[in-house]
Amino acid sequence: MRRFAVLFSNLILFFLAISMLFPFFVMVYLSFVPNSEIFSNHFSTSITFSNYRNVFNSIPVATYFFNSLLVAVLATIGQVSVSSLAGYAFARFEFKGKNILFFIILLTMMVPPQVNIIPLFFLMRELHLVNTYSALILPAIFGGFGVFMMRQFFLGLPKELEESSLLDGCNLFQTFFKICLPLAMPAVMTLTVFTFVANWNSFMWPLIVTNDETMRTLPVGFAIFKGSFREITLWGELLACSVICVIPVIFVFLLGRKYFINDLVKGAVKE
Repeated sequence: MRRFAVLFSNLILFFLAISMLFPFFVMVYLSFVPNSEIFSNHFSTSITFSNYRNVFNSIPVATYFFNSLLVAVLATIGQVSVSSLAGYAFARFEFKGKNILFFIILLTMMVPPQVNIIPLFFLMRELHLVNTYSALILPAIFGGFGVFMMRQFFLGLPKELEESSLLDGCNLFQTFFKICLPLAMPAVMTLTVFTFVANWNSFMWPLIVTNDETMRTLPVGFAIFKGSFREITLWGELLACSVICVIPVIFVFLLGRKYFINDLVKGAVKE
């Protein structure tokens, strides 16, 4: 009976995986199909690279890709660093106003990001950062969700590990970087994936704060490219754009998948 339950569960998971992966494979396949055959009723065997070639010839894809990658990588590094340090401080240190400050950070999670766009744009304008990489990166470095997530993870780590490291002669920074941060790698990688995907797919803020083609990111550049269609929608080119956008996200997820575990420190300390 147990083997049947396991087999049934695996079949359900298999079909769920197929249902999620099938649209992706269809998108990749159709990106290599000529526009005239995308909506045909038969399976097309015509494979062409013209969709990708037309995209690269029409817009500076390499520039958009570089801008998106630079912004996403630097914003992710900044937010993960700030969130890890702040989360550890809120989890382990006692200081005046700690609870109030953390409550304010939680309040930022309840404010829709669209509310901050106009004030943030005026701030960037006063700082003369409009249409610069700084305007794209700096607002994304701080995130209330990241601080909350890292704090909760550090609270779950046994204090005995840190106390042992202090007894062995480690200072505070050595304890954090050599003991706590490696143990928090599952949370760090999870936050890394979430932050990278959010910044890679960001559309509204880059659209508002940039006005030069050389500063556009992939979502903005591809949206403007799609808006250039007049009489007919070039679905092959749009599918090619979608494939280009999704490749880095898949790479980042595959890079961090081995860290997605829940009980890393189980058994690390014996009571």
